[in-house]
Amino acid sequence: MESIDPVTARAWLATAVEEARAGLAEGGVPVGAALYGADGTLLGRGRNRRVQDGDPSAHAETAAFRAAGRQRSYHGTTMVTTLSPCWYCSGLVRQFGISRVVIGEAATFHGGHDWLAGHGVEIVLLDDPECAAMMREFTARRPQLWDEDIGR
Repeated sequence: MESIDPVTARAWLATAVEEARAGLAEGGVPVGAALYGADGTLLGRGRNRRVQDGDPSAHAETAAFRAAGRQRSYHGTTMVTTLSPCWYCSGLVRQFGISRVVIGEAATFHGGHDWLAGHGVEIVLLDDPECAAMMREFTARRPQLWDEDIGR
């Protein structure tokens, strides 16, 4: 699989950021994700909806994965997420063989992306200032909800 160019990575991240903003506007946790096919087609997008749906498994990556529908194979696909994926979402990436994860930021939460890299998943960490600022503001305003979201 060819490495992703920075322009494409940032363009795909913009889709996930739109989802994160929508989740924040709904009163939820501002994490968004998108799943792209090997050919660059947007397969699915989603946002963390744990609060909105009262569903602890409604993480952004899971929502994007579900929205993509059944695929014959996930080899060559890219999961794009505004925040480093938690262990639950990292497990999803490994379980289904998603080849690459593009991450907006990992300073707020350092999830399972090192583990994924150790198992052959290409990790692209963008250190995006907009993603970082959105999470900083959210965690300062809603620390209890953030702690609940990450299982603290």
